[in-house]
Amino acid sequence: MVTMVTLIYKIIEIITYIHEMILTWNDNYEYNFSDKQLHFLVVGVLGMGMLFVIHPIFKFLAEKKMTLAISWIYVVTLLVVMTFAIEIGQRYTKTGYMDFRDVIYGMGGFFLMFAVFFVIRIIIMLIIKLFKDDEPSSSSVQ
Repeated sequence: MVTMVTLIYKIIEIITYIHEMILTWNDNYEYNFSDKQLHFLVVGVLGMGMLFVIHPIFKFLAEKKMTLAISWIYVVTLLVVMTFAIEIGQRYTKTGYMDFRDVIYGMGGFFLMFAVFFVIRIIIMLIIKLFKDDEPSSSSVQ
């Protein structure tokens, strides 16, 4: 079973590996970028790469008038960050046990509540559509 501590250490290992690789490139090619300059470049490139992937997806969703999908993606992203921050904060402040399952259960709560909301929303939209289709149009009445 993966614990929160194990997951965080695994993420740290991956980041450390990438960090060391970038530092090696910096040294091997004698660029001599400072730590701040490397952060500027790496985060800038990473952010732009993410933008080039995410923007077309959001643009497509917006064109299809699927703004709820855009909101859902944004909320899920924030909740993942927040649940990890809560768990890390519990470990740091010793106010609780940092547990990956807490993140899973927290996200599960959102997914279940969203599913209920979504089903209710669809039912309401279908009822509205049903009543709109039953209304006689003004052009057919003479």
